[in-house]
Amino acid sequence: MKARVHVMLKNGVLDPQGEAVRHALGALGFEGVEGVRQGKVIELDLAEGTSEETVKAMCDKLLANTVIESYSIELQ
Repeated sequence: MKARVHVMLKNGVLDPQGEAVRHALGALGFEGVEGVRQGKVIELDLAEGTSEETVKAMCDKLLANTVIESYSIELQ
C-alpha cells in the first residue's frame, strides 16, 4: 500500500522558494508567471490496512508543520 502526501505552505504564508522560482523564470524569458508556490511530495510505502487516520497522525506529528503548512493525502 502506498500513500502520497502533498505538503504546501498555507495561503498568506511567504514562500521565498516559490518567489525565487518565479524570478528565475522571468530572467529566463518566461513571461506571464505571476506567482509560484513550491511544496513537497512525500511517498510512503505502508503495510496493508494502514488507515488514513494513521497517515494523518504522521502528518500532524512530523511530515507537515501544520501551523504554516497544509497537506492532502492520496492512498493507493
